[in-house]
Amino acid sequence: MLVAALLLPHSTYAAKNILVFGDSLSAGYGIAIEKSWAYLLQQELTRTQSGFSIVNASISGETTVGGRQRIAKVLKLHRPAVVIVALGANDGLRGYKPADIEANLGAIITQAQRAGASVLLAGMELPPNYGSSYTGKFRDLYRRLAEKHRVKLLPFLLEDVAADQFQPDNLHPVAGAQAHIMRTVMQALKPLLNKEQISVARPRSALRTLSRPSPPRQVF
Repeated sequence: MLVAALLLPHSTYAAKNILVFGDSLSAGYGIAIEKSWAYLLQQELTRTQSGFSIVNASISGETTVGGRQRIAKVLKLHRPAVVIVALGANDGLRGYKPADIEANLGAIITQAQRAGASVLLAGMELPPNYGSSYTGKFRDLYRRLAEKHRVKLLPFLLEDVAADQFQPDNLHPVAGAQAHIMRTVMQALKPLLNKEQISVARPRSALRTLSRPSPPRQVF
């Protein structure tokens, strides 16, 4: 990856970054990093010679407040073409007010858009024991955000992950579920990648310098 980066002007290289901005569900909690969906997404992007690179700035335990506080610095550092916003689960599990979660996510999306990035918003859902009223309000805030900011919505990051595909905490998917999550994300991501391919030339010369798939860069 370092060799490929050195062959490109910095602005061109940065323009091909996909920033994964999430929590433990995106950071590979409880599994080897190379088994995580973000790592597998990088492998898929390399296999298809898309020219995009994953920068994984996800942090276990992250909330929308924490994300709102650090998004500006991360955007300035990596200047991504696409940002995958996958936050809110920890807020919901802690019973935070849906209005506050929505405001924080809205601020993150706005900053990403002002930085020139396209946004994929990954929705979250809560266990039913949180009550139908709260879980419904929590689920709906992602749809409202997507409509308000006109961004692509992936309704649920863990869509169709079977109950037996979770770790003992019943919150984090096992390694065997990560490929499915990657494919779910990739399907939602494709329209944004196609859009970016029109405006950014594909750096094929850099891709030929890679002898094997490059892992996503972890930023903590």
